[in-house]
Amino acid sequence: MMFTLSPEQTDLAAVLHGFLGSGKTDLASLGVDEVTDPVDLVVVFEEIGHHALAGPWIETLAVVPMLLGGAGVGAGTGAEPGATWSVAFPPLLPHAVRADRYLLADADTLHEATPTAEPESVDPTRHLVGLSPGPVIATGVPTARAFDLGVLTCSAQLLGLGRAVLEMTTAYVKARHQFGQPIGRFQAVKHHLANVLIGLELARPLVRGAAVTLTTRDVSAAKVATSDAAWQAARTALQVHGAIGYTAEHELGRFLLQTRALRTAWGSPSLHRARVLEAL
Repeated sequence: MMFTLSPEQTDLAAVLHGFLGSGKTDLASLGVDEVTDPVDLVVVFEEIGHHALAGPWIETLAVVPMLLGGAGVGAGTGAEPGATWSVAFPPLLPHAVRADRYLLADADTLHEATPTAEPESVDPTRHLVGLSPGPVIATGVPTARAFDLGVLTCSAQLLGLGRAVLEMTTAYVKARHQFGQPIGRFQAVKHHLANVLIGLELARPLVRGAAVTLTTRDVSAAKVATSDAAWQAARTALQVHGAIGYTAEHELGRFLLQTRALRTAWGSPSLHRARVLEAL
């Protein structure tokens, strides 16, 4: 089955690409905070990943609106317009990402929460916090479905990260010369980059298909595929760039660290393989 974007979704991706590429981060000014359709959210989050935009965007734009019953999560909660949100789903997601407001999901019950300790994160731009539960603000909330939406949008973000890393590496192998020619002409380098491209292209229809069905099996399969594809892109990029890829000063670094963090966020690959197996 083919999963292709509509012209409107293609335009949305192009607008977001230009917006984020110009250094702007106020997604609410584009009305992105009103997007609720899972397929549209996949388009949004692939571009967020493509630009390695840091912040609790999965929670603010996708998960918390579902938990609270729609877009515009500031309504009726006392939050300032434009506030960022984060949520924990223990034990699957024990920590939240630093934000303005916090929620804690316990079965089908939603609590307000306050931050406690801040554990160390592999990605210095992704600050984690432990949460202490507060008053109950809602019961009967769709926590399982909201968690799966978080998994889906994390998968789309990983897909965008992998795409960006491949683009950066491709540009590098065209510019880097060795033995009088670009290293991109060497067959071994071509094979590595081709394998990365194949992994990303095979993961993309799984993400789009999961956005249509939003079943646990499909979103977990998408998370496994994008985690593996983005991780392969990151490892290949680091090998091709050499020592410069390890430095904090090189742009590649923040993409690698975000990929490493999101690969295990919203459930590790092994957890999602187990969920797929249970659903068969």
